[in-house]
Amino acid sequence: MEKKGLGKGLGALIPGADRAGALSGQEIEVNRISLNPFQPRESIDEDKLQELVSSIRVHGVLQPVVVRSKGEGQFELVAGERRLRAAIAAGLNTIPAVVKDLNDEQSLQVALIENIQREDINPIDAAVAYKRLLDDFGLSQEELAIGLGKSRSAIANTIRLLNLPPEVRENLKAGRITEGHARAILSLDDTKLQIELSRRVMSAGLSVRDTERLAREWSKSTGPYASSSDVSRETALPEHDPNVLAIEARLREIYGTKVTVVRNKDRGRIEIEFYSDADFERILSLLVGF
Repeated sequence: MEKKGLGKGLGALIPGADRAGALSGQEIEVNRISLNPFQPRESIDEDKLQELVSSIRVHGVLQPVVVRSKGEGQFELVAGERRLRAAIAAGLNTIPAVVKDLNDEQSLQVALIENIQREDINPIDAAVAYKRLLDDFGLSQEELAIGLGKSRSAIANTIRLLNLPPEVRENLKAGRITEGHARAILSLDDTKLQIELSRRVMSAGLSVRDTERLAREWSKSTGPYASSSDVSRETALPEHDPNVLAIEARLREIYGTKVTVVRNKDRGRIEIEFYSDADFERILSLLVGF
């Protein structure tokens, strides 16, 4: 399969597309544009879509979408689905568009690269796009890295996120955990432990460093349910007692910081974190009432 253009980014297929605002297009009726069947985007953030709708109502569409002709005055979207949807929601009848002569492979290529270049793309969608570019176009990770201006290790690490269990991938995609959390979770070999650690991150508000520490400790033991004497209490977690989780959530709300309830049979402790002297004084004042 020919790779020409892919290694040079979106601008190799659409000259000027790598420069924001460099494209200028003709006005095309929105009802003459059908969505791209090769669109790699799996979801659109509704809040951000509504922000774009509001912006378009005030300023119009500042950057044209890219389409290809389907004949008889009809067009198919290649890149810019969010802009098209927002323009329709804003009540526009036409949208600025650049018409390009692209085949199916090039259309997929442009859609993938345009998605990757979005600032708000989540790590899972980026990983899916990277993998499709590698699998469908026969690129090496090094070629893809050069084409996208990223390091080969960054490409490889992002693709590895697809090895996470579905539940953890969804948490990452939804922003409930970060990519740093996800990489720490990936250091565990056991799927059950990966899921448990991701839930712990969300319930206790763990930092990436905390997550890395727990992952190391769990790797050395049998995980959060270990009972051996060489396992610290932080790793000996109960299996998601909903009462404990509710208490932690309430305490975090009261003290405005991370609060962790650590229990070991009939004993335990409550940990309240602070991040500066002023933060310590604030929490102390709430605790003792002065």
